[in-house]
Amino acid sequence: MLIFIERVGPLATVQDLGRPGWFDSGVGQAGAADRASLRLANRLVGNPEDHAAIEVLLGGLALRADTHLTVAVTGAPAPATVDGMPVGHASVLELDEGKVLRLGLAGTGLRSYVAVRGGIDVAKVLGSRSRDTLSGIGPEPLHAGAQLPIGPAPRTLPTVEFAPQPVPPEVLTVRARPGPRADWFAEPERLFRGSWVVSVDTDRVGARLDRGDGPPLVRSCSHELPAEGVALGSVQVPPSGQPVVFLADHPITGGYPVVAVVLDADVDTVAQARPGQRLRFVPDL
Repeated sequence: MLIFIERVGPLATVQDLGRPGWFDSGVGQAGAADRASLRLANRLVGNPEDHAAIEVLLGGLALRADTHLTVAVTGAPAPATVDGMPVGHASVLELDEGKVLRLGLAGTGLRSYVAVRGGIDVAKVLGSRSRDTLSGIGPEPLHAGAQLPIGPAPRTLPTVEFAPQPVPPEVLTVRARPGPRADWFAEPERLFRGSWVVSVDTDRVGARLDRGDGPPLVRSCSHELPAEGVALGSVQVPPSGQPVVFLADHPITGGYPVVAVVLDADVDTVAQARPGQRLRFVPDL
């Protein structure tokens, strides 16, 4: 069974839950930027949560089924149609042979996920089917004319037909804890004052933030920092003073101080924050 890609938007890649266990070889985990949305899409079609799906940046994807497929679209609510007929977001969709699923431009959020019953069955690299955009490991980004094989359907069946999705607030709240180099800043608590705005300089590696309102972060230590390990959700501050929240394809080491670390449960929230979105950090006590 195959999926035929007829159109892509800004970026579409194959992602699962990543390839843990390779840090000592210099390879990051990668995987879906919004893991909760990937898991939900897989549950809707009856897949195990770690099956590979398509991560779609902003929308614009069109795919055609060569046989009957069960699919679901989650994450950023891109308007979806099947042969021109509107269909529900975060719901179970049945595509007959030759039918085309099209995603429009998402009005909110950044990344949508298209799961197919059976999963995207491209070859694994180091135990994962994910594309790592920083290292270039994994299947190439999708393009018009690409064909994706579908794996065998699991024995489990979808248990729900629709999953209600909350409307994101105007200002996102992101929980964080002090980082290993918080003492390199005169007042590291300034991170938690006022708001920040997601910059256009944002991708799967990290979300760069501009100051919305509030005082800037000022370093009190001028020493050079040797490269040291950085985790998913690390808030690294380069000389520009613009914090970068590391996301799925982040490097495994960094040379700038980490003032805080976003809670793992809130990394998915940052991954869905599009340029111009405001967010506030709150301390996790």
